[in-house]
Amino acid sequence: MTPRLRNVSPSLMYGLMYKTSLTRQAEKDARKLEQVGLKQKTIYLLRIIRNNPFQNPPPYEKLQGYEAVYSRRITIQHRLVYQVLPNERNEIDESGIPYKGKVKIIRMWTHYE
Repeated sequence: MTPRLRNVSPSLMYGLMYKTSLTRQAEKDARKLEQVGLKQKTIYLLRIIRNNPFQNPPPYEKLQGYEAVYSRRITIQHRLVYQVLPNERNEIDESGIPYKGKVKIIRMWTHYE
């Protein structure tokens, strides 16, 4: 069954958000961040990334040597590292609107380990 789009503006037909997913390592990192009291800051950054992974501020930087991989600072030591991918399968959100793209969260603990 195909979801019906009712009262949806044509400008919304292209999607407003990016679908986010976490790697296993990022899931482990999330538990560590919660233990050290950085959960709220991380959630704030994840919401920004889900809406627009290229929003500035807060600043982000492209990681050299990787394709479409970026990082944002959680603290001086910890960074949120993510990859932006196109929505090749035309996945849709719960309201039937296609996502703009996908964001894979790679790491959320220190990226120097």
